[in-house]
Amino acid sequence: MENRSFGLSSELTLDTFLIPPQGKYPIFFLGVTIYCFGVFCNMTLLTLIILQRNLHKPMYFILFSLPLNDLIGITAMLPKVLSDIVMESNRVHYGLCVFQAFILHMYGGGILFILAAMSFDRYVAICMPLHYNAIMVPRVVVFIISLVWGLDFSLILLLFVLQMRLPRCKSVIMNVFCDNPSLLKLTCANTTINNVVGLFNTAVIQAVSLSVQAFSYVKILIACMVSRRSEAKMKAINTCVAQLMILAIFEFVATFTILSHRFNTVSADLQKIMGMLIFLIPPLLNPIVYGLYTGEIRNALLRIIKKRSISV
Repeated sequence: MENRSFGLSSELTLDTFLIPPQGKYPIFFLGVTIYCFGVFCNMTLLTLIILQRNLHKPMYFILFSLPLNDLIGITAMLPKVLSDIVMESNRVHYGLCVFQAFILHMYGGGILFILAAMSFDRYVAICMPLHYNAIMVPRVVVFIISLVWGLDFSLILLLFVLQMRLPRCKSVIMNVFCDNPSLLKLTCANTTINNVVGLFNTAVIQAVSLSVQAFSYVKILIACMVSRRSEAKMKAINTCVAQLMILAIFEFVATFTILSHRFNTVSADLQKIMGMLIFLIPPLLNPIVYGLYTGEIRNALLRIIKKRSISV
């Protein structure tokens, strides 16, 4: 679908940070360190799930999507911001801007859908343990993972199909990266339909994710309260705590970011930083939280470290 731009250049201007020359390279190396740490943690989790046969279970096949999604989110945002800082560039091609915005919105919806799928898996495992292997067969696991990514892709695609139909009359993105709200501000046309669809998508993603998780965790809590097996109860609680912490981290950062844009007293640079945190904090903390609270992942990592230590 062709986007009309009234003769404007195909390049957009990003409203980047105003960084003094002496602070440019320290910030760049800090950003590179953060990015490398995030990639390392999520790649470690992905590698463990792939290589450790004791992790080849429905729970971890579904979990596999979480670090994969985190890698997509942090990679779609941070390298471009860092390159703009060190190269003192604030230009981006319109097509690449739309692509970046699409990927970042996929990342945001993906976290919530993946957590919903993971909570459903834990509900079946804890509340119906005798039927777990009969329910969570490979066909069902593939269907759940496909539904997670397919529903997320469909909702975000609809949002951007509607966005691409609008004529563009401005060329400045009021952010350090591209997202749908910033792209909508480039048009002088009526964006009511886009705003309604955007709110609808947000409502669907939040409602589906939170309702599935609320149902699952309430059922799990009830099952744990009536269970007499303390070991099984603690294992279930630790797994659920990890997933709830990941949900809390994402929702807190997202809410804090949204609120920062609602108050005029918050500086523009701080608003940009808050927007970046959505794509930085979850990818940095999710693999650590899940590694600490999930015994099988923690033990698999410790076994590898122990083997490496012995061989050295």
